[in-house]
Amino acid sequence: MLKAVRALSPFALLVGLLAAAPVQAQKIGVVDFARLVQESPQYEAMARALEAEFAPRQREILTLNQQLQEKQQRFERDRSVLSEQERAQLERELRDGARDLQRQHNQFQEDLNIRQNEEIAKIQRTVLQAVQEYARRERYDLIVAEAVYFNSDLDVTAAVLEQLRKSNN
Repeated sequence: MLKAVRALSPFALLVGLLAAAPVQAQKIGVVDFARLVQESPQYEAMARALEAEFAPRQREILTLNQQLQEKQQRFERDRSVLSEQERAQLERELRDGARDLQRQHNQFQEDLNIRQNEEIAKIQRTVLQAVQEYARRERYDLIVAEAVYFNSDLDVTAAVLEQLRKSNN
């Protein structure tokens, strides 16, 4: 008998145990966790805060880009009248400027991604707590965040989202 139990997969064992358990009503819900995160007021606040935090650097990069484009246009326009030394100097400045712009852009993007990931992790914890609080308050036995299929009557995403909006005020 013991060998037969070991041969069963964990899933089959769980199904067997549940089938043998006394039948009682279960209150089950489903949430769309990604939607909860993205539509939460906390996410919107994070987006505004990050935009404000990174706007000065973004403006600086745009200004550098504009200056580089103007220098490129001047080079194209004046190429024929420039001396060989002036032309070489301007080409070097353009090349160095493009490299610096790319480096600054990459650093900006990396810093933004790091900060965004930090803030999203905080929001995910808040959303998880909200789902757990909702489940306790409404006496759910189980709330699932991912499901292949579920009846839309089980979806409690909107109710949890409303709870998040109320708790943010």
